[in-house]
Amino acid sequence: MDEATLAELRAIGASTADAPGVAERDTVAARLAVFLEDPTDPDRRETLLRWAERTARRGPTAETRSAARLVLALLRDGTPPAALRAVDPPLGLAVDPRRAAVAAAAVALAAGGAVLAARALSAPAVALTGPPGGTTVGPALDGRLVFTARGSPSLLRRERWRLDGRDVTRLVRIRGRAATFRPGRLEEGAHAVEVTAGGGLLGASGQAQRSFVVDLTPPSLDVPGPPRVAAWHPLRVVGRTDPDATVTVAGRRARVVDGRFSVALPAPQPRTITVVATDSAGNSTVEEQPLAVVPRRPPAPIRGVHVSADAWRDPALRRGILALIAAHRVNAVELDLKDESGIVGWNPDVPLARRIGAARPIYDLPAAVRRLHRLGVWVIGRLVCFRDPILAAAAWHAGRRGEVVQTPSGHAYAGYGGFTNLASPAVRAYNVAIAVAAAHAGVDDILYDYVRRPDGPIASMRFPGLRGSPAAAVVAFLRESRLALRPYGTFLGASVFGIAATRPGEVAQDVPAMARQLDYVAPLLYPSHWAPGEYLVDDPNAHPYEIVERALIGFERAVAGTPARVVPWLQDFSLGIRYGPARVRAQIAAARRDGIGEFLLWSPRATYTAAALDPDAPRQPRRR
Repeated sequence: MDEATLAELRAIGASTADAPGVAERDTVAARLAVFLEDPTDPDRRETLLRWAERTARRGPTAETRSAARLVLALLRDGTPPAALRAVDPPLGLAVDPRRAAVAAAAVALAAGGAVLAARALSAPAVALTGPPGGTTVGPALDGRLVFTARGSPSLLRRERWRLDGRDVTRLVRIRGRAATFRPGRLEEGAHAVEVTAGGGLLGASGQAQRSFVVDLTPPSLDVPGPPRVAAWHPLRVVGRTDPDATVTVAGRRARVVDGRFSVALPAPQPRTITVVATDSAGNSTVEEQPLAVVPRRPPAPIRGVHVSADAWRDPALRRGILALIAAHRVNAVELDLKDESGIVGWNPDVPLARRIGAARPIYDLPAAVRRLHRLGVWVIGRLVCFRDPILAAAAWHAGRRGEVVQTPSGHAYAGYGGFTNLASPAVRAYNVAIAVAAAHAGVDDILYDYVRRPDGPIASMRFPGLRGSPAAAVVAFLRESRLALRPYGTFLGASVFGIAATRPGEVAQDVPAMARQLDYVAPLLYPSHWAPGEYLVDDPNAHPYEIVERALIGFERAVAGTPARVVPWLQDFSLGIRYGPARVRAQIAAARRDGIGEFLLWSPRATYTAAALDPDAPRQPRRR
């Protein structure tokens, strides 16, 4: 054995650190020392080779395993020391000592560089995946982070994992060629996951790291409020947040500049304005504020009476209405535009109404409007919508059966003499056309009636073409009407069942949703129409004050935060019990008790109890 190989073995023994827990006789240095005592002894050589083969596979440290592999390369494989680039051959004695020292230093430097290079080339490759370095982790990811290292099973078993410098290897799960670490929920601040693996030449090791920051602090949010807006006007919402946050207001993206934001919401706005500020980490701050909407109102509170087309044409009945106006007991007159029979009693220029015989010249609407306006009276046009026997019969006989409410078997629904389909675009367009014609004639207000489905079990009726619920179709129709009337500035109201505030499914009247499209809701609160026990009133017809006062509370709640106000229909007729001045006045007083100073009186004969009405109804100034 040449001297260069012996010198290399001595160097390996001297440079390999003792592994912890290894008996002194089994250290690399001890094993090599025994062999070097007599390198020519074949038994010692064989013993060293068996030890080296065993240690190269199962050595306690990467450094001892690397040393054993070098011993095998030199003794078993016959690799020259020069090929390992560890040290140069020994220098002869004839060499100048000074030059030898310089050469030895150069050799040492070269050998050191070679070892470093060899270690670098043999370092295990650690492939770690997870959030990219520098990632900010917010609440959505905190607790769900996953880090994965991939490689051979033997490499994965040698890996050591650390979280923020703390060994977490015991928490890593190895399956096949993947090792997975889930750190769970972490506190705010900077964190790092590091993976190292040994086993390279002369103890070389590989390393990978992912650094990230956990941010769980939501952004600041300041929204002055509560917001307030006039009905049918846009609402501007302003506020402040962190400069890097994004903001939505009622689902609309707001522009943020230096932390200030502003957005305009078109009418009708939601009843509650929700503002959400979200930072880059996904933290959110939510603020909800109820919207106060100031409804549109006539110049003076409505004190009105119902007048049918025939009643206005009748001189005696008309004189009675004009006498109430002259005595300042009423300041609004509700004239029928289309009544329960489907008759359009003022012969408007609506082609379909004339074609089916619904338009009849019972009274002159433009002339009536001009006369009432001169008297300082607000003119309301009542339009019965979907209860329409004339249109239903005409459409059915013409084969347009989709315009008619039907039974499940496909026959025309017979209730009310004919009920048109609230889902039919043609039916809706017909009613809107009459409303627009009345607005053009100068009426101040359109009040829809029978804007609902027929009462009774919904399973007994079918609405061809209906998508969604009947209640949603009613709301869509009101929106179409509102948009059509907007150029005229005409007010829009809807009469609703008295039970609609608590039982919206009864006739498809969702009062809060309807109110978002209206200027007012007119509940039918006639005491004679309530069942005993409603609102804990044993006999509503005999206790008009109690039933009206209690029912109106529910309607006031239903329209809160919408553009609509409440204008109740009250009873001025006798049904079961005689209604004189006291009972009519009691209903008006109940409405005032609830803060409602407006009302509409119903009498099918258009004769009203003057003694029940105070003579102080203010005149209505003309609208521009």
